[in-house]
Amino acid sequence: MALRRTVSVAGIGKTKFGAFADRDLRSLAVEAGNKALADSGIGPDDIQAFYLGNFAGPEFTTQNHLAPYISTALGMTGIPSTRFEAACASSGAAFFHAFLAVAAGIYDTVMVLGVEKMTCQPVPRVTEILCGAGDCGAGGEMAAGSTFPSLFAMIARRHMHEYGTLREHLAAVAVKNHANGFLNPDAQLRKLITLEQALNGRPIADPLNLYDCSLVSDGAAAVVLRASDLCGPDAVQVLGAAQASDYVALDQKRTITTFPAVQEAAFRAYSMAGVGPGDIDFAEIHDCFTIAEIVATEDLGFVEPGRGGFAVFDGETSRDGRLPVNASGGLKSKGHPVGATGVAQVCDVVRQIRGTAGDMQLAKHGIGLAQNLGGSGASCVVTILGQSGRGEGRVL
Repeated sequence: MALRRTVSVAGIGKTKFGAFADRDLRSLAVEAGNKALADSGIGPDDIQAFYLGNFAGPEFTTQNHLAPYISTALGMTGIPSTRFEAACASSGAAFFHAFLAVAAGIYDTVMVLGVEKMTCQPVPRVTEILCGAGDCGAGGEMAAGSTFPSLFAMIARRHMHEYGTLREHLAAVAVKNHANGFLNPDAQLRKLITLEQALNGRPIADPLNLYDCSLVSDGAAAVVLRASDLCGPDAVQVLGAAQASDYVALDQKRTITTFPAVQEAAFRAYSMAGVGPGDIDFAEIHDCFTIAEIVATEDLGFVEPGRGGFAVFDGETSRDGRLPVNASGGLKSKGHPVGATGVAQVCDVVRQIRGTAGDMQLAKHGIGLAQNLGGSGASCVVTILGQSGRGEGRVL
């Protein structure tokens, strides 16, 4: 399908990520949405549709019917307001479908907002809710007692077996992302760690320890998408975007050391943008666990299969490396309010391209990629952004 027109990010807005006892889900969403409106220079009356990414608001907060619950609080009435759920890729999916709607000419201006309020529940209940993104059917992996840490531990162990990946490689992801997050004023965990600390964290699911796992977080992020001809010449354009899916359960996959949904979404996004992996200057990657970043760098074509761990350990993905990954701190340090993560990644990429990332600013920031994963690889959204004219943005 050919796109009728190009689409740009007219405004972005984020809250801090963290554990906020005095904030509810709607207040977080409204803060991010209002920031995105202010950044875009338009008002709520200019928004023609509202797309919400949220994984489990009803389970975490008991509030359902979330899209109009939030859009009306932002002053948007009479427009379509729709919630998208795709596990941790919920707001990535909302972004992709909003992009398609603007590119197809259905709307000129759309707000995409992702939000999650997780810390209002005790950790065992949070774990139970998150397990709903796995196979919970009779005889399924979650019914058998698996959790996402244990599933990604299996992925890590198999990657080690097939490719010689080491615990030090996993730990190097954590050290890098903590160092990056230390520079991010909105990150939940601004804490420098050493390789020794990362190797000796509290065990969670062998070979993963506490430092290999992302955080339980509250937060929200929003973007305003507009037809590019309504934006200024310096607007950040969506060069390519794609969504793909795969089996939910690990035992249904041909292999667990690669995610076909990531590979397929990446192929489609690269094709739409008219670029390849070598054209990407930096990336925000879904490091829900350290092994997830390693596998993603391989599936996105940044390194050869099996080289992801070696690449991070050798500094290739550091801030001053060949391809900086997770300059924001990633989910590991920035935080992971699951429904907000996909849009938050887009916000981080846009800030880098604009040159407004402050202490996080990278030297090379022309074209950036965001990769948002749901579950253990069942959903993936890949988005490529750059200044107008940098890519082709032509074919879906």
